[in-house]
Amino acid sequence: MEFISYSYSSIFKKKKSHLSTITASSVIFTQGFATSGLLTEIHQSAILVPALQSEWLIMHVSMMILGYAALLCGSLLSVALLVLTFRKNRNFICKRNSLLLKLNEEFSFGEIQYINERNNILGNASFFSDNNYYRSQLIQQLDYWSYRVISLGFIFLTIGILSGAVWANEAWGSYWNWDPKETWAFITWIVFAVYLHTRTNTNLQVENSAIVASMGFLIIWICYFGVNLLGIGLHSYGSFTLTSN
Repeated sequence: MEFISYSYSSIFKKKKSHLSTITASSVIFTQGFATSGLLTEIHQSAILVPALQSEWLIMHVSMMILGYAALLCGSLLSVALLVLTFRKNRNFICKRNSLLLKLNEEFSFGEIQYINERNNILGNASFFSDNNYYRSQLIQQLDYWSYRVISLGFIFLTIGILSGAVWANEAWGSYWNWDPKETWAFITWIVFAVYLHTRTNTNLQVENSAIVASMGFLIIWICYFGVNLLGIGLHSYGSFTLTSN
């Protein structure tokens, strides 16, 4: 994710994209976490128990990592879409109010002057529309790619959960144990299933699905890092050591 975010920032650096702020913050957070002391316990090698020496585990871990990475990137694009849409709507409202106010002020100086001022203002409005064209195109591209990246990540996540269930049955004799990690992975799956469902409803606006994806962005961080930080459940082997002895 760090590599993708950095690459995306480098590509759009010369285009003065508003995504630079969002992608840069993601790079800083990921780099800071990777270089922190929280991963000291993870870096220590150990002999794997027989339950961890399974092809299903390899498939489970690989698919889950790919799924989380794709979902995070797709959700990050949805967050950028919301930011640009909010700024676009705010600028449109401010410009519309200023235009109406100026029209009302000029109306009292006579009909001819009013018509001239109105034509000038409408010309300025057309100029503003041309300036917003690039932003509208960028929003459409963000929506296009976020939907496809999230769809790909959802497939990986589904395969990862199913392969993990098969491996859990081999290791512990049960497909599902409602472990905190399993529960949050299921919640993540539900959230992005809702996202994909909202995309099939043409009556809903793009911003509605982007809000769902933004919620999923936060839930992924809770599932991927939060549960491990607590160090509870069957996945506690991946917990971090937050305090030193």
